[in-house]
Amino acid sequence: MSPCTDATSESPDFDCLVFIGRFQPPHLGHLAVIHQALKRARKVIVMVGSAWQARSLRNPWRFEERRAMLRSAFDAEENERLAVVPLLDALYNNDVWVRDVQRKVRDIASPLGARLPRIGLIGASRGQSSYYLSLFPQWESVSVPLVEGISASQIRERLFRSTPSAGDYLSTGASHDLPPGVVDALRDFCAGEGYRQLIEEQVLLDQYRSAWAQAPYPPIFVTVNAVVVQSGHVLLVRRTAAPGKGLYALPGGFINPHERLLDACLRELRERVRLKVPEPVLKGSLRGQRLFDEPHRSWRGRTLAEAFYFALRPEQQLPRLKPVQGGDHARWVALADLDPESLFEDHFFIIQDFLGLPADFGGS
Repeated sequence: MSPCTDATSESPDFDCLVFIGRFQPPHLGHLAVIHQALKRARKVIVMVGSAWQARSLRNPWRFEERRAMLRSAFDAEENERLAVVPLLDALYNNDVWVRDVQRKVRDIASPLGARLPRIGLIGASRGQSSYYLSLFPQWESVSVPLVEGISASQIRERLFRSTPSAGDYLSTGASHDLPPGVVDALRDFCAGEGYRQLIEEQVLLDQYRSAWAQAPYPPIFVTVNAVVVQSGHVLLVRRTAAPGKGLYALPGGFINPHERLLDACLRELRERVRLKVPEPVLKGSLRGQRLFDEPHRSWRGRTLAEAFYFALRPEQQLPRLKPVQGGDHARWVALADLDPESLFEDHFFIIQDFLGLPADFGGS
């Protein structure tokens, strides 16, 4: 790995500097890094992670909204030198994610005119920057001082804890954390339906945490999910209640105290979606299973999901699904129609892991 370069020292300009983040939302700490990058490079690529995901308390703003907030903080000349591009997370496959980053940087950096463009990865001196650097040893690293006292997670906490506090924060305290254009965008967002749904989820989350507040240690939950595929379709349920109301999800749920994981998965398929496939056929169609354990995968907190992949034999007719009164609505969805923004929590990435779906769902 190339030695880390201090952004304040004199050194030749870069052809391209890359800044990777989630920007949920963009704040003054992010802007400090980008301004330094603009001083050092002909072109700055801002890669916006967690793109194409459903709204959640961890990911409230879609890529297009974050891109607009970022660009509102720069003038026309600076925006001309900024490329703001989306990155779809690949939570369970670093190689897929790294390849996506490399390809997008190559496509932007190659036409810049340099025979061998000098590319660097820029970031604050702490946080995820050191982790990213370990994944891209071919690029030089540029470190900038961390802006103390600004945290995107704390900003989200202030916005979603309750409606009055969000208004107070945007009116009186946000100027210390956020540029004016971002404050205006967040004020508009807080007046819309998306914000009201997230407030509802925050209330549920607070109730959930309160119920476990007296536990002697943070609870860890164990769930199961079924990835059932036949003839180019995957079995999904549409959630009818918060969290994730209206989103598609894999069939599944919590395990009972005295059942094995596969038995819990088969029970969920039998009870929740009434899948008309005999259990011996399902067991004979099992092609894989894996534990999915990304720490932030679930709104509940630390939740482990054991997923089972069933590849049913292709048939002209998809198996029938019997509606469950009062439950989520099950349906077969064509793999080509899967949209990460419409799937709950990390369920798209679970499907992606088993089926090898592409990581790129859009341009810059």
